[in-house]
Amino acid sequence: MDFDEIKYVIDITISKTDALIIVDMQNDFMPNGTLPVREGNQIIPGINQIIKIFYEKGESIVLTQDWHPKTHKSFASNHPGKNPGDKYQIEAIGPILWPNHCIQGTNGAEFHNSLEISYARAIIRKGMNPEIDSFSGFLEYDKKTKTGLSGLLKSLNIKRVFICGLALDYCCYFTAMDGVDFGFKVYFIVDLTRGIDIPEGNISQTLSNMKVKGIKFANLNSFV
Repeated sequence: MDFDEIKYVIDITISKTDALIIVDMQNDFMPNGTLPVREGNQIIPGINQIIKIFYEKGESIVLTQDWHPKTHKSFASNHPGKNPGDKYQIEAIGPILWPNHCIQGTNGAEFHNSLEISYARAIIRKGMNPEIDSFSGFLEYDKKTKTGLSGLLKSLNIKRVFICGLALDYCCYFTAMDGVDFGFKVYFIVDLTRGIDIPEGNISQTLSNMKVKGIKFANLNSFV
């Protein structure tokens, strides 16, 4: 599925049962970071706009944050002879190895300083277990370990979640897919994401998978 095939929902009105989930807008995913997402910094003004929309209506805003120990087994540096991007699949780690990124307590793990984080109700940290990879804001890659996000949202009586951030075809994608599985109606704000597309064609495949899953596509202009 290509971007020009997407049909966007229009005239979305935010209500008390809606939440905005902003995924991993951290320095290491910016163009000068260790795991850069092309144009990742360019979506910050738009994300700040959608934050303002939700905040002014009194609705919930949640940030997710990769927070890895430096011994994390998804890092190629922890596998002698392996390089970032190498295919690697064992239980709870994979499908590829990554460069060191978002290491706990480092500047790379911090949110970009232009992001309006002060309006967030909560920050959900993920990827802290060195034995388990982490993409989704809801569930670690072992598909067993919950981050606490679903419990938080259900305690707030949230029914719909709106997802943006980095990266489109990994952490945003897995967050959206798990959001459906946890019983939420999920909207993916396409123009407020950017992708990695590793392996090539991954963005197209994830867009198709989300459509099949019943996830709705939106953009910044969808909101009234």
